[in-house]
Order: sequence, then C-alpha cells, then structure tokens
Amino acid sequence: MKGTRKTLIGTLIVLSLVLAACAPAATPAPTAPPPPLQPTEAPMPEPTPEPPKTIVDIAAGDERFKTLVAAATAAGLVETLQGEGPFTVFAPTDEAFAKLPAGTIEDLLKPENKQKLVDILTYHVVAGKVMAADVVKLSEADTVLGKKVAVKVADGKVYINDAQVILTDIEASNGVIHVIDTVILPPQ
Repeated sequence: MKGTRKTLIGTLIVLSLVLAACAPAATPAPTAPPPPLQPTEAPMPEPTPEPPKTIVDIAAGDERFKTLVAAATAAGLVETLQGEGPFTVFAPTDEAFAKLPAGTIEDLLKPENKQKLVDILTYHVVAGKVMAADVVKLSEADTVLGKKVAVKVADGKVYINDAQVILTDIEASNGVIHVIDTVILPPQ
C-alpha cells in the first residue's frame, strides 16, 4: 500500500500542476487608458535665406530712389550695377534730383542724351567697397567715369563735392550705397 500511496500522491501533484497550468491567468487590475494619439506636426521647414540684394535691388526696393533707378535703366547701367563689383555708389535721392533745374531730368532721359546721363551716373560710382569709416579718411576718390570727386569732412558731416552724405553703409552683395542729398555733376 505504501507504493500505491506514493503513486497516488505523485499523480495528485502532477494533476494539480497540470490544472494550475491550464487555469486562466489572473486578470490584471484595470489601468488608465493610454492618452489619445496627438496628430504629429510636420517640422517647420528652415526658411530659405533670401539671396543677397545687389545695389540695384536695394535702390529699386526703396521709394527714395525712383529717379535714380529710372536714370540707371535709361543709361543701360542696371546690368553693370547688378554685376559682381564691388562698387561704392553715392546715391542721390529723388529730392536730390528735384533740385536740378526744371526739365533737366526729362532731358537727360532722352535717348539722344544717353552718354551725358551715363557720365553723370558713373561719376557717382567708385570702384571697390568703401565704407563710411574709410570715406572720411579720403580727400578725393576716383570715379568709374575716370574723374575725381572731392571728399571733405566739415562740422562732422561728410561731403562728396558739394553733396552731403545723409545716410551711409547700406551694404549690398556687390558693394555699398551712401545716400547723398544733391546730384553731383562731372566737371566739363
């Protein structure tokens, strides 16, 4: 009987192990539902850097230089002033052009006066990029026309010939613009 008892106990142990293995797993305690999925936002694209503006781009985008841009267009200088440069432009404002005698601008814009217009405009341009800190160290500068302009400092103001520089160092991709209050005319 002892052997039967051992067999019976062994069978019961095996049977209880089998039943335990077959029993359904305990149900886990309820948990909070996962947070709802949020729509993913596409990453913001990096802004495309604006290409650097040329002297002409800057002048064309500034209301003070309508006459200068019209004159540069009539003289056929736009492409040159959009070129690599560098150039320093002493840019007269529309108010500066308005100081010329009545009818002068209209006369200069005529096709037959193109060379005279080219001469006047190129007299406002110096080869190279000359910043204000450098201009004040000069007494004269060679223009693209091949004639010199006088540079002087008086009472803390800078003058190119008789035109006062009223705004300096407008940097462009191909040079710099200094704004003047008077159109400068080349010597005859």
